[in-house]
Amino acid sequence: MSKFDWSNLDARLLQLLVAVVDTGSITGAAQRLGVTQSAVSHLLDKLRGITGDALFVKSGRGIVATARAEAMAVQARELLGQLERFARSGSFDPADWQTTFTIAANDFQRDVLLPGLARRLREQAPGVALRVIPSDVPSLDILRLERCQLVISPRPPEGSDILQKRLFEDRYRVFYDPAVRSAPASKADYLAADHVTVVYEPRRPLDLDQHLAERGIQRRFAVMVPGFSGLPPFLRGSQLLATAPGLLQTHLMQGLASARVPVPCPTLPMYMIWHLRHQNDAAHRWLREQLEAVAREVNQALEYVPRARPDQ
Repeated sequence: MSKFDWSNLDARLLQLLVAVVDTGSITGAAQRLGVTQSAVSHLLDKLRGITGDALFVKSGRGIVATARAEAMAVQARELLGQLERFARSGSFDPADWQTTFTIAANDFQRDVLLPGLARRLREQAPGVALRVIPSDVPSLDILRLERCQLVISPRPPEGSDILQKRLFEDRYRVFYDPAVRSAPASKADYLAADHVTVVYEPRRPLDLDQHLAERGIQRRFAVMVPGFSGLPPFLRGSQLLATAPGLLQTHLMQGLASARVPVPCPTLPMYMIWHLRHQNDAAHRWLREQLEAVAREVNQALEYVPRARPDQ
């Protein structure tokens, strides 16, 4: 590995490296940084000259990072975080905060929580851009390597340097089209029906589906979609049932009916998860407080949203 003069590096070059690695393109990096593509290309050439590495090579119609660029990006994220915290060491005013804050969340928690958070940011911290990436099953590295600053998930990874706080706890409901069918009146009705469910990854069912299968509750899945947003089109106009978080009836499942699940179901807790390095950071703490405020609004929705079938 060639050596380079680290004194030639500055925050702009570190931000550039991270942006190109994250977006995988010159165009994407330019859009994120708010500069022209030619400016990105110029700074990238400068960074290549400093490091003595190609950093990015062509792959099909795009580019991919070299192994060294990937390794440097991990360190760059940490250094940028330290610089940002250093700059805020005196006092913090959200109105002056300029950053891109990355949150990892799958579609359910994304749609339930993050629009409300984005509204708060526009009102109180307009310089903060919110970036959302899929959380899948969150790993320790997603936080340790600063791929995001916060994760929202029902499945917190375990690690001595990982912190978490419960935001809300939802209950599952059976959703259906009331114009076509009625709610399943019994366990037998429920098991006799065809179902639609969510499968985020091959061979990785929802925790609920795995929980029921392990207890011998076998359902026939006629349709499997890659996210909760795919459920309503298959429910409308069909006899299908979908067992999903009850909060979905406040937005995504509006117009569909829901009832209690006629088999024992676990609840669905939701956590925000962050790395220990951010625990006492004023800006990160402020954003967590905003997310908690949004979650309190969600909890109120859980208490007061009218059920489509109050007798169920």
